[in-house]
Amino acid sequence: MYKKQMIFQKIVCYMALIASALVFVCSLGFSTDMYDAFSKAVDYPGTEWQEERVPGAMVYYESFEFNSAFTTVSIVLLVITLALFVTNTHSRRKYYIGNYIATGLVVAAELAVSIWCLPQIFSYKAQYQNNVDFEALEEFSKVWKTLFIGPNDTFWFDICYVVFGIVILTAVLLVLNVRFKAIVMKAEQKAIGSGKGD
Repeated sequence: MYKKQMIFQKIVCYMALIASALVFVCSLGFSTDMYDAFSKAVDYPGTEWQEERVPGAMVYYESFEFNSAFTTVSIVLLVITLALFVTNTHSRRKYYIGNYIATGLVVAAELAVSIWCLPQIFSYKAQYQNNVDFEALEEFSKVWKTLFIGPNDTFWFDICYVVFGIVILTAVLLVLNVRFKAIVMKAEQKAIGSGKGD
């Protein structure tokens, strides 16, 4: 059971690191297609002279602040996840207070980022699909030689759902790992105690 637990804890810690890196990648790709399609479709965005050449194109500019914060938050999540490796939570035979703190921080950060990001991603996806005039966008893209994306071109929105599913799963597995480690450590102490008794 000890060897299985050690393998499990290593896999889970690396999963957490990979999940955090994927969140960062999602933050970079989130508005890539929207930028290529909509950046020229709004005149003077954020000013009193603002005008949409394509109805609904403001979704890119409205999501820009969130996207910027999303990238910052993803970097913070990645740094916090490194605490698992700084404290050797991925390879330590016996957990100490630092390992429990690192695990708790990562779990809290993963859940907080998921709760903060997912509703906003869902909202911008709905805004993109429901508010953009895709016929006008197609005509605009032909004239201006920009990227045309249709209502079903939602790769970056959809991949974010998958990534945050992995993030939440990782948080659950980290908690289970702590429980598994506690059971193994208790069994080990019991075995040592009974050995001394002999």
